[in-house]
Amino acid sequence: MKFRNALLIVTLVMIPGSVWAYGDSSGGGNEGCKVKFSKHMPAHGAEVAAKSDFSVFVSGETNPNSIKVTIKGQSVPVTVTPKNQGFQVAGILPDTLKGAFAKINITAKGPSQCDASDGWLVKVTE
Repeated sequence: MKFRNALLIVTLVMIPGSVWAYGDSSGGGNEGCKVKFSKHMPAHGAEVAAKSDFSVFVSGETNPNSIKVTIKGQSVPVTVTPKNQGFQVAGILPDTLKGAFAKINITAKGPSQCDASDGWLVKVTE
């Protein structure tokens, strides 16, 4: 009986240690990357017409040549302008988007070539 109790205690002590060894599972993939996205225009969920302008501000830690925007899998040309210790990224929604929701996806690389991404959804009216 003593051996069984000792084995139970050892097992209970070892299990929490192995569980904590794997760390926090709440990560998103950009933890070490300093690239930040903000000031999304139009706002998430807004209703806009096809061929409307869109923009987003990207932090200064970004490699401006790495910035890419896609909408529904289609690459969208953008203008990247230095502004306020960061970059203003601007483009125009394709005219093929009518009467549908579209997610504007943006990717960029930061220091040490880390990958960062963001996106927001808009409703394109007819």
